[in-house]
Amino acid sequence: MTSDSPISEADAANRLMRLAREIAQHNRAYHDADMPVISDAEYDALVRENAELERVFPHLVRSDSPSKLVGAPANSALTKVRHARPMLSLDNGFTDDDIAEFAQRVARFLKLDDASQTAFTAEPKIDGLSCSLRYEGRKLVQAATRGDGQVGEDVTANVRTIADIPQNLPDDAPDIFEIRGEIYMAKADFAALNAAQEAAGQKIFANPRNAAAGSLRQKDAAVTAARPLHFLVHGWGEVCALPADTQYGVMRAIAGWGFTVEPRLCRVVGVEAALSHYRSIESERADLPYDIDGVVYKVDRLDWQERLGFVARAPRWALAHKFPAERAQTTLEAIEIQVGRTGKLTPVGRLSPVNVGGVMVSNVTLHNRDEIARLGLRVGDRVVIQRAGDVIPQIVENLTRAAPRPPFAFPDHCPACHSEAVAEVGEVDVRCTGGLICVAQRYERLKHFVARGALDIEGLGEKSIAEFIALGWLAAPADIFRLHQHRAALLGREGWQQKSVDNLLAAIEAKRAPDAARLLFGLGIRHVGAVTARDLLKSFVTLSTLRQVATAAHDGDAAALAQLTAIDGVGPSVIAALGSFLHEPHNVALWDDLLGEVTPPPYIVAVRASAWNGKTIVFTGKLESISRDEAKAQAEMIGARAAGSVSAATDLLVAGPGAGSKLKKAQELGIEVVDEAEWAAIFAAARSD
Repeated sequence: MTSDSPISEADAANRLMRLAREIAQHNRAYHDADMPVISDAEYDALVRENAELERVFPHLVRSDSPSKLVGAPANSALTKVRHARPMLSLDNGFTDDDIAEFAQRVARFLKLDDASQTAFTAEPKIDGLSCSLRYEGRKLVQAATRGDGQVGEDVTANVRTIADIPQNLPDDAPDIFEIRGEIYMAKADFAALNAAQEAAGQKIFANPRNAAAGSLRQKDAAVTAARPLHFLVHGWGEVCALPADTQYGVMRAIAGWGFTVEPRLCRVVGVEAALSHYRSIESERADLPYDIDGVVYKVDRLDWQERLGFVARAPRWALAHKFPAERAQTTLEAIEIQVGRTGKLTPVGRLSPVNVGGVMVSNVTLHNRDEIARLGLRVGDRVVIQRAGDVIPQIVENLTRAAPRPPFAFPDHCPACHSEAVAEVGEVDVRCTGGLICVAQRYERLKHFVARGALDIEGLGEKSIAEFIALGWLAAPADIFRLHQHRAALLGREGWQQKSVDNLLAAIEAKRAPDAARLLFGLGIRHVGAVTARDLLKSFVTLSTLRQVATAAHDGDAAALAQLTAIDGVGPSVIAALGSFLHEPHNVALWDDLLGEVTPPPYIVAVRASAWNGKTIVFTGKLESISRDEAKAQAEMIGARAAGSVSAATDLLVAGPGAGSKLKKAQELGIEVVDEAEWAAIFAAARSD
């Protein structure tokens, strides 16, 4: 885990699993049955919590993560529409420093000399329902919701009833143009609608966004026509031509075509100007006719937007600056200690339930013993609670630290197995030394091993793992593959029928040849997350080779250490953790026992067809036309791997001015060396193949 995270790595992995399932259930309830069981605000809070946890723990991102989707799948009875260009989401920022870092990232990527001179557009982020309007021959031919970003729902008939959406564009508009924006309901209209609904004994909407979504997604367009909906433009999708070469210029042109553009949209230069406009909008927030939850910044120059491109589900050239978290006061009723998968002792505060930003909060993670001491927390204290980024609850102030109560005594022994609990040199986290003999760790480690990000064994959930541990059937990962020996005994237990037993055993047998990276991640080695596990296996292909190299590096073999160090993202912490794990006899026994039950095939990464697939490229020296990040991104785009150091496995060195030891080593090894211009030609040729 990270030292500043408000939740342990084990708890984060468990919470991400639950969030993925819970959000999927709410998606089905809302989109399939059109019967949401929570408000839109509560749903958004779950999505934001997932995003915040993934930001803090990027190595725990799951294959079924909601962050891999934009919005939610379009599964209603409405006709499906595939977007010509994906409708993406936005990354979020919450502090002034986040905005400054965003501007600096843009400048670094584009190799700009001064981030303060970058021009952005800034506009309120309206809380509505995203919609894309497609005009062909300057006539509105289709309207679609965002859906999952790739496929939305056809709401053309309903959108035609919204008065401020033009049915035709003027003669000077391009022949094909997709207008994108938000369908929303004004606060006053929302209040009037709910009053009418209540008087008629009909459904009351939770908030204006919920009302707008429910009104637009009607099978009967007459219902939509009777609702006071509006449309506000924030961008565009597929176009055959653009009326300007800047974000601001295009938005002004769209406004000239008869669309509503937020009147507070403006062009700002530099971070200070952007933040000043943010604070101006924030001061007006309560008086605006519609709900907003932040301000959106976009790089103004469209050619720079194209260069910056996209990462995951969001553009690099835009950021949503969210408004500050809401706060509330409550009482700290208890401090409990939880033992995580890695043995970390995490203090958890139990609170008198309090509403913070529309969500009831009763628990808060207290980080570690240093955080408790910093805040002077004791049971009975009156505290101020904030939901960080409107997501993760945290205590920001102790209002009664001067009260005469004894300080909280952090335990020096594990509450689960009573083994000694210590903090390593240089660390603030206290960990149980019991390892797999600790029941708490055994349970969490086995849960992690079978979770979706690891082996993903269907049917072997928390309850079953706890049951099998209690029966003495499970103590280590390899025991999972010996559960078939207990089939008869399992059939005699309550809740287990022949079909469920056979399904479980079949699911286990299906993992006899697991993905090697998932297996490595599932072992729960410190600092070896899902991404690091994949990077290690990309380089070493098999677990046996990785073990040999990691063991040799731990024993002082310089060549082995160099092999590991050459992998981007693999530093001293990862190398030390791997070596320490494989140095312990009980871990070696666990490893051998497991590989006696499963046979992971060589790890092969599927990449796009290119002559550079699987090749290793190193960039060194000063790149003058592009940044180092953009160069690495280009290498990955053509199927290559960008490494940080030169070795015998390097296929190409791109050397700019000032190249030093890496260039010398490449020449000694006979590795091909090219300059920046030659690399540009290589990249262009590979992209055109």
